[in-house]
Amino acid sequence: MSEPIFHVVLYQPEIPDNTGAVGRTCVAIGAKLWLVRPLGFHIDHRRIKRAGLDYWQHLDLEIVDDWDCLTEHLSGKRFWFLSKKSETCYTSPAFEKGDVFVFGCESLGLPQFLMEENRTKLLQIPMQEGARSLNLSVSVAITLYEARRQVFVIE
Repeated sequence: MSEPIFHVVLYQPEIPDNTGAVGRTCVAIGAKLWLVRPLGFHIDHRRIKRAGLDYWQHLDLEIVDDWDCLTEHLSGKRFWFLSKKSETCYTSPAFEKGDVFVFGCESLGLPQFLMEENRTKLLQIPMQEGARSLNLSVSVAITLYEARRQVFVIE
């Protein structure tokens, strides 16, 4: 498989439908999907496959046991972390091929230790006041397509 344009990390995802939809988006854009355990479902769950449709068989997917294992695999890559608690808009950085986008689990978002260790790499998708959150798969799609737009405009 060729080098992915981006890497998408779902940190301890809980909802199989979201993971399936994210996988579908990754195939469409040429990104690799990384899942960090524990997962809130079995990877062969029928709802993952249903949300991912026939794209799932083409997905570049890797599942790792923990955060340290992930960072070993992606050593030297540039990481970005998406959180509603950031004040930096997701359109602000200049993204590059190979960048890694990390998303937290659906119920809790990113763990505190990741946000504290990566404050300068935290990004948020703006929302109207009072809106609690966006769906995980929607957030991934918004972020990936902005990164793709930047990379291909720059080239």
